[in-house]
Amino acid sequence: MPIPDPLPDELVELMARRFRAMAEPVRIRILLRLCACEASVNDLAHELAASQQNVSKHLAVLADSGLVGRRKDGTRVYYRIVDDHVAGLCEDVCGSVQDQLRALSALVEGTAA
Repeated sequence: MPIPDPLPDELVELMARRFRAMAEPVRIRILLRLCACEASVNDLAHELAASQQNVSKHLAVLADSGLVGRRKDGTRVYYRIVDDHVAGLCEDVCGSVQDQLRALSALVEGTAA
């Protein structure tokens, strides 16, 4: 879908909100983990070596921004990615960072073209 030009202010605000939600290392780790499959707060806390309270706070931010959703099963709540673009965005940014690191490494080694 083409991006409107100029972008409406409301759309810019929503985009900024999503980027702010993702602009935290723990949240990126949570998103990448949830790309594989849904998980509970306990699962994520254990896998990320973080407190349940900390993971819960980060999940609340991700849920409020529309990136993850919740599903209750008895007393447990499971989280999952609800925006299919999240994985692609993470892959694009990771690839871009890797490209930049390769270019910087080449400069340092004196092999840049």
